[in-house]
Amino acid sequence: MPAGTGGSENYTVGQVRELNRRGTPSQVVTVGLGAADGRDDFDDVPFRSLPTLTEVGQLDGTVVFVNEPHAVPTRRHSYLILHNPPPIREREWAFATEGTRDRTLIATSQYAAELWARFLDVDVSTINVVYPFAEPQFAAQSRPRHSGESTRVLFAGRLSPEKGIYTLLSMLHIDIIDQDADLTFTVTTAGADKPQGKIIERLVGAHPRISVVATRKTPAAMASLMADHDVVVMPSNSQYWHETFGIVSIEAQHAGCRVIASDDGGLPETDCGGVVLVRPDDAEALAWGLREAVGRGPVGPAARSAAGARFTVGESVDTLLDVFARPRPATPAAIIRQLEELAARPSADVPSISGRTAKMRRDTWEVDDASV
Repeated sequence: MPAGTGGSENYTVGQVRELNRRGTPSQVVTVGLGAADGRDDFDDVPFRSLPTLTEVGQLDGTVVFVNEPHAVPTRRHSYLILHNPPPIREREWAFATEGTRDRTLIATSQYAAELWARFLDVDVSTINVVYPFAEPQFAAQSRPRHSGESTRVLFAGRLSPEKGIYTLLSMLHIDIIDQDADLTFTVTTAGADKPQGKIIERLVGAHPRISVVATRKTPAAMASLMADHDVVVMPSNSQYWHETFGIVSIEAQHAGCRVIASDDGGLPETDCGGVVLVRPDDAEALAWGLREAVGRGPVGPAARSAAGARFTVGESVDTLLDVFARPRPATPAAIIRQLEELAARPSADVPSISGRTAKMRRDTWEVDDASV
C-alpha cells in the first residue's frame, strides 16, 4: 500500500480494521518505506513494513495487493484490488497485464470491472466487485447549526488535474457563480505533498474566494469538516482519467452533504440520493449543477439516514469475505493457457466411408430434400 490518505488507502485501512474487529487477524503491509508508511495516521490498525517486494512472497497469510500489480509469487493464491483505471501509456501495459495474470481480481465498481475486462480481454464476470464504504463516523457526525445565509462548498479531492481542480477554478469565474456572494468555497491541501500539488496549492491559495484548510487524515476529522459544509464538489477529469468509484461522494452524503459529481466512470454508482451529475470537464455544467444543489436546499434527516445505510464497511467486508470463500473464477492467464492447449491439440481424424455408404447417404439426403 502506498503511503498517503487517498481513497484506496482509506479503503484498505478500513477493511483491515473491520476484519480485526471481527476476529480475523489482518495487517497492512508496506514495502520499502520503513515506519514512514502512513501508520502514524492509523494508530488503531496493525502495520508491517518489508524492505523488498520479494519478502511479500514469504508471508503466510492471504495476500491482497492494492493497485500495484507486482508479479510476486505468493505462498497462497493472492488477490488484487484495482482502485485505478487501466494505464493509458503503452509502456505500462505489460506491467499491468503481467501482474493481473494469475490473481483473482477485485474492482471497486461495476464500471471499473467492465473497464478492466475490456483492457485484459476477459469476461467481466471473472472480475469481482467489492464496493468501497464510508466509515461509521460520517453518518454519525452531528451537523452544527447553520444560519443558512450562505451555501458552503467543499472540494476535498487531491490537488491534481485528474480530480478536476482546474474545472472548479474555471467555474468560479462564470457569472452565475462569480456574482453570488452567498457561496463560499473551501479546498483542502490533500495532495500538496506531491510536486504538482504544491503548485496547485499556491494557485488556490491566491484565489480570493477560496479558503484553504489542512487535509484531514482520519475519518472523524474528515466527517467533521464535511458536516461544516453543504455541498461537496467532485468535478473529476474524464479526458485521460476515469474515477473508478469515488469514496468522497459517499462520505459526503453520509455526512449530510449534497454532492455534485462528473457523470463519468464509477461516480454515478455512488448515488445515495444526494448526487447531482454534471457533464465532466465543463465549468458551465458544474456551475449549473451547483445552482441545482443550492436550489434543493439542505438534506433532510430521513434522506441522510437512508444514505447512511448504504455503502457501509460491514457490507463491504461481507462482500470481500464472500469473494475469498467462493470458487475462484478463471484468471486471464488460465484462460489463455486453456485456449493455447486447445489450439495445440491435433485435429480429429475424418472417418472414411465406403462408396456404397456414401451413395446411400447421398440418396437419403436427396430424398429428404425433394420432400421438402
